[in-house]
Amino acid sequence: MPFLGQDWRSPGQSWVKTADGWKRFLDEKSGSFVSDLSSYCNKEVYNKENLFNSLNYDVAAKKRKKDMLNSKTKTQYFHQEKWIYVHKGSTKERHGYCTLGEAFNRLDFSTAILDSRRFNYVVRLLELIAKSQLTSLSGIAQKNFMNILEKVVLKVLEDQQNIRLIRELLQTLYTSLCTLVQRVGKSVLVGNINMWVYRMETILHWQQQLNNIQITRPAFKGLTFTDLPLCLQLNIMQRLSDGRDLVSLGQAALNLHALSEDRLLWKKLCQYHFSERQIRKRLILSDKGQLDWKKMYFKLVRCYPRKEQYGDTLQLCRHCHILSWKGTDHPCTANNPESCSVSLSPQDFINLFKF
Repeated sequence: MPFLGQDWRSPGQSWVKTADGWKRFLDEKSGSFVSDLSSYCNKEVYNKENLFNSLNYDVAAKKRKKDMLNSKTKTQYFHQEKWIYVHKGSTKERHGYCTLGEAFNRLDFSTAILDSRRFNYVVRLLELIAKSQLTSLSGIAQKNFMNILEKVVLKVLEDQQNIRLIRELLQTLYTSLCTLVQRVGKSVLVGNINMWVYRMETILHWQQQLNNIQITRPAFKGLTFTDLPLCLQLNIMQRLSDGRDLVSLGQAALNLHALSEDRLLWKKLCQYHFSERQIRKRLILSDKGQLDWKKMYFKLVRCYPRKEQYGDTLQLCRHCHILSWKGTDHPCTANNPESCSVSLSPQDFINLFKF
């Protein structure tokens, strides 16, 4: 180590062998060290600020996404894939369970209601969920449920079709919510109770709109249903699967009333929905000693469920356990995927998620 009085000259430096030289040397060295330390600290602060700003950006982005889902009730959460893998347990490849709410979010019900083949299927599914499965949905799924229901109501108000079907759906949902709201404090509904009260008021408003709807007569002056031959009118009426539609059709015009009371028409309707054994248990004779098929139909409806038939349904692939709409491509490894698919009724769809 150099000592006092020694020459500490280095390239570019000239020091005198004095105490002042030593002091100057130390001052310059310490100044350089302080300068380097200050530069390092400034760089460290800069890096921390960048990291902090990056974290703030990520948090802000997540918050905006969360606010979009929470504050805007009309926003629906969409997924890119229109199918979902249904699994009821954990394996080495997959962990956890698939819930009804997750399936309800992933499958494209908003688009399905625009398809006349799927409309009745979705409405029936909404009715089953409203009856007993509403509390099993997550918060986002419940929000999606209300959004889809609103789209259904708006479609019916615009098209003026399936009015009675939606009235029954809204009444079922309102009755269920009245029961659930009374159980406040038991965590049966997700969200603030005031939000659900507001939704109940919205349902009442929808019901009022459906009750006030006025069926407008088409503007064209072409061929109408009553202008068709009686055989064609009867053939069309035989394709109606709901007896209430036959009664309503008979009330539309006097000449249609006689056709709507046709015994063969009601007999075919009973045989379509119910088995021979069920029919034999509910035989009703008219005053003329003949089977009153019309009264038997409404008696059977109160005792047994009617046969459900839909133009398009959800399907489950038995090979890969993927649930999707018909015609939706999914990653199936079977040689013939179509042979592995089985159609599901709305009740079958609900039963998939009962553990």
